[in-house]
Amino acid sequence: MAWLVLVVSGLFESMWAIALGQSDGFQRLVPSIVFFLALAVSMSGLAYAMRSLPVGTAYVVWTGIGAVLTVLYGMVFEGEPASVLRILLLAGIVGCVFGLKLVHT
Repeated sequence: MAWLVLVVSGLFESMWAIALGQSDGFQRLVPSIVFFLALAVSMSGLAYAMRSLPVGTAYVVWTGIGAVLTVLYGMVFEGEPASVLRILLLAGIVGCVFGLKLVHT
């Protein structure tokens, strides 16, 4: 259960990062509200997962999921550059996250 909560928390980590970028320094109401709600859900899920997973593993998985999804969002919706090398590097992060899950005892 902790792994599922951690993955969902990683999704919300990406959501709050994207909302923060769209909030224009908390000048826009809706993205600011989304930021604070997603932040609360993300941190709560991370805290829950850390009750049974090692802190280092949980944190790396959480940030890895959030980082990859945030970069993909930027490439798809914000016009950030996409290249074969960037995609391969993101795949490397995903592979490392799965690897941490596989070696967790």
